Amino acid sequence: MKKRLGDYLLALVIILALNFILPRLMPGEPITAIYGDALVEMTAEMEAYLLERYGLDRPLGEQFMVYLGNLARGDLGYSFYFRAPVSEVLANALPWTLLLVGTSLVTAAVLGIIWGVESGWRRGQKFDRLSLSAALFLNGIPGFVLAILLLLALGFYGQWFPLSGGTSPFPGHSAMARAVDILWHLFLPALTLTLAQLPRNFLLMRSTFLGVIKEPYVLTARSKGIKERMIRYRHCLRSALPPVVTRLGMSIGLLFTGVLFVEVVFAYPGLGHLFYLALQHHDYPTVHGCLLLITVCVLVFNLLADLISIKLDPRLKEDAHQLLG
Repeated sequence: MKKRLGDYLLALVIILALNFILPRLMPGEPITAIYGDALVEMTAEMEAYLLERYGLDRPLGEQFMVYLGNLARGDLGYSFYFRAPVSEVLANALPWTLLLVGTSLVTAAVLGIIWGVESGWRRGQKFDRLSLSAALFLNGIPGFVLAILLLLALGFYGQWFPLSGGTSPFPGHSAMARAVDILWHLFLPALTLTLAQLPRNFLLMRSTFLGVIKEPYVLTARSKGIKERMIRYRHCLRSALPPVVTRLGMSIGLLFTGVLFVEVVFAYPGLGHLFYLALQHHDYPTVHGCLLLITVCVLVFNLLADLISIKLDPRLKEDAHQLLG
């Protein structure tokens, strides 16, 4: 686990270095690459202030130290399109993305695990064959196509759910009314991401579970007359979970990539929609901030998945003691 933790730290350093160096490799002055079209709106005094504040007139090594210092203070620059500090713009969008990612991740994980367990237990039966067909069909539909289909079917034609946004203009005065309104707007984007992740979770859980049910302790539990439901979810599931949890951590990157497209389709006010608007208006500080925040979120979720795998799998406890000790 120490090696994995070192890998995460190395990945974070590489991400920070790339986020710093790429704008400075572009032709022209660094401030032109970083602020782009916003220079048209700048006065000479403001340009000089930005050069001094972010050390853009200093050697590259000193610029990197200034960059790290600004990051430590939460200073990611200023967005001239949103007319606010980038950290403030990101802070407004991040909770929406975390709500969407968290809801779809947990839902797809729980449903995929239960579906995989039940299908694996009934291997070769009608339920198993229908489940495999449904999973393969869903797995073949790209996420953004699925988003458009759900938007048309349930939003445009059915008019059961809103077509865009995270809240209504006037959701109501009570906290309950606002919460219901947020969930109402969340449903279609979360359903899209859940259906995109569900087949892979199901297929992996089913495959892992089929290997577990052949273990001797399962036969012993059956011979003792333990109820089948208890065998499935108490004896077999715990042994089959670690690979699934690890896969969930590895899928975080794909999930965040899917969020970028889904939020654009539904105009959901998260990081994906923010990233799209920033690209449209050449708001490079916000683009860099979005990319940095998304990659850091992916690393954190992957690390959490590794720690959960250690907790679930007794064979990894020694590595956990090494990490903590």
